[in-house]
Amino acid sequence: MPHDGLPHSHDTPAPGDTDWREHGVKVIPAASLDTNTAQTPGMNRAAAINLARVGAQKIWAGTVNIHAGAKTGAHHHGALESVIYVLKGRARMRWGNKLEYVAEAGPGDFIFVPPYVPHQEINASDDETLECVLMRSDNEAVVVNIDVEPVEKPQQVLWIDPIHKHGGM
Repeated sequence: MPHDGLPHSHDTPAPGDTDWREHGVKVIPAASLDTNTAQTPGMNRAAAINLARVGAQKIWAGTVNIHAGAKTGAHHHGALESVIYVLKGRARMRWGNKLEYVAEAGPGDFIFVPPYVPHQEINASDDETLECVLMRSDNEAVVVNIDVEPVEKPQQVLWIDPIHKHGGM
């Protein structure tokens, strides 16, 4: 086993060799999320799952809240892929080199952000906090805040399901 004492995908411990009480399932109570994580102006991120907290090797997960009427600064997440799941409220996403594209998502919708895509999250509601769950493809949060001069009127982009051509939006 590696120095951190956690089983890794390349390790093949014999059955019964791993202390599953210590290195098994972890339940992280909502009240114990860690706000000491990379932040972007206009939003509050809190980590639930990462290397330091649970030994995660390939993912980061947590929550994101954006206050009513607020928007984040433009940023990207380096080589990481991100998935946002909207719990409550209305998310307006702008992206592109000048934030020239826009799409919206509501409760139950997923948002996928590919690596290096400059983007901005906006709470489209003036009276309700936008609450989301966020997952990333590495065990630590990477946030690169950038200075972008956004276009005045972004182009709306609707998603079309490439597999089920008639089942998308």
